[in-house]
Amino acid sequence: MPPIRRLMCDALRDDQSDCARGPERHGVRSGAGGYTFIELSLVLCIAALLSMIAVPGYKRYVLRAQTAAAITDIGRIQLTIGRYMLANNGQPPANLATIGMDAMVDPWGKPYAYLSFANGNGGARKDKGLHPLNTDYDLYSFGPDGASSLPLTAKVSRDDIIRANDGSFIGTAVDY
Repeated sequence: MPPIRRLMCDALRDDQSDCARGPERHGVRSGAGGYTFIELSLVLCIAALLSMIAVPGYKRYVLRAQTAAAITDIGRIQLTIGRYMLANNGQPPANLATIGMDAMVDPWGKPYAYLSFANGNGGARKDKGLHPLNTDYDLYSFGPDGASSLPLTAKVSRDDIIRANDGSFIGTAVDY
């Protein structure tokens, strides 16, 4: 405290004076109270920029993880169907319930689609040249959008996770 002010405070000796309420009395310097509006705005802008960069990257990561999980599930279903076909003279099961996998859902909450070609391949998924993807059965996930169409060229089918070439390809329809 400056010497003149100290003399004035000693002369007054009043707890209600500016001396008693002054910031110096409580050990706090003047002007060191808090953050300014500009400082807070700057911090909020930096946080917004970081989230604009991080959120899309995180969403891409989640989509890749979900796609990998669907590919793994389709591979596991394919192995179970293969064991069934070995035990039943090469005939695929009529549906996924026959092999106990009808309760499986893809990472987006939809059941996997299965179509056996034991009685012909009507309704088979088609590639760009409109040729059937498989000769034995179709197995696929509807993908993140939950919609699909028989030809892979349809816009709603591009994100589907498919089994093609009789199981030698399992991946997204756009990659096939």
